[in-house]
Amino acid sequence: MPMERESDACDQHAESTGLVSPSWDCSLHLPLWVSNAEKAAIEDRLEGWIKQLEASGGDVACIASALKKPLRPLWVSQKSVIWLNEVPGYDSWDFTPIMLVSASSSCGILQQRTTSEFSWTYIAGAGDDEESWARGLSPNLFWSHAHELIDSGPDLCNQKVADIVEKDRVYRAQRGQNAPQLSVKPSKLSGSTDHFPAENSPLGLGISGAENDRKDSVDLHAISWLGSTNLAVGATQHAADASDVDSALVCERESSSLCLEYPEVYLHLPILNSKLDRFSLYRNLPAALIFAKSNLRKGNRLLVCCNDGEDISVCVCLAILTSFYTNEGSFDDGKSFSETCITKLEMRRRLVFICKFAVNARPSRGNLKQVFNFLKDQSVGSGC
Repeated sequence: MPMERESDACDQHAESTGLVSPSWDCSLHLPLWVSNAEKAAIEDRLEGWIKQLEASGGDVACIASALKKPLRPLWVSQKSVIWLNEVPGYDSWDFTPIMLVSASSSCGILQQRTTSEFSWTYIAGAGDDEESWARGLSPNLFWSHAHELIDSGPDLCNQKVADIVEKDRVYRAQRGQNAPQLSVKPSKLSGSTDHFPAENSPLGLGISGAENDRKDSVDLHAISWLGSTNLAVGATQHAADASDVDSALVCERESSSLCLEYPEVYLHLPILNSKLDRFSLYRNLPAALIFAKSNLRKGNRLLVCCNDGEDISVCVCLAILTSFYTNEGSFDDGKSFSETCITKLEMRRRLVFICKFAVNARPSRGNLKQVFNFLKDQSVGSGC
């Protein structure tokens, strides 16, 4: 499947309906605390960002044709004050809101930035590094229990999260799935730690009803085939049950029994998360590419898997696609890569291609950076 192909149906719909209504307000909207100078700097860059988005390979026309109103971001932090009885009805808004939520609290040395009229507090890492604030709650678990969590209120929310996470962990452990014991440090910002589990203590108290939470552990996209590339990405726990797989590359700390049983077509690489080792993926990519190239040359269908199927395995697939495939998604044994200087735009295009099929992909910035640096070094080595 070509990486740049867009949906014909969406294009036809866009032509017939028009992507932008004449009544749409398409001007730039920013929070009040953004200065005029910064707003002007953003406006100067908008056209360039639009061109990058169009060149990324994403099916922009299909998404745009589904919009009834223009998109507009709204910013919410822990200091935001929202009166629920004063929030207008959604139908009365002339835009489609995108809620940008900062879950972080300001702490330590505050960086106060001030304009002539407004000021705000800089929150480092806001919205990033969910490991530090999500308390083990995955997106699937959150959406399965969203109303319960909201109804529990701020005083009981942390304990509710702990109960949900522990029930899910027990359910997976009973079925032999990867289920590491999690621990959460008490918050240093809160005046009370009554609802925070002590450090190194298990999350949650009860495990009853774990069977009822089975749907929380079911991954509807366990194995994702990337078009017609003979490449698939997914979680290790589903590798043994995957159909039409000729070879597998396991990218996680623990070795899989499959690797020991079929050493010719299974390879285990103990790749660590970038937060534990900033160069682990970089060091293991040469072996991963050699193994992938050997199997893809034979026409084998290759599954690349890791613990969650969302980060490391996605990044390894990105390296394989960039190294051995053309822009159209055809295997060429690395010929096009040897003639191309790798850029971030090219990486982004191929990552978008992967995400079209692996919809739960969530590659981390640290691992993506390792892939880019590795491929860039390879390009330089080939005379780029």
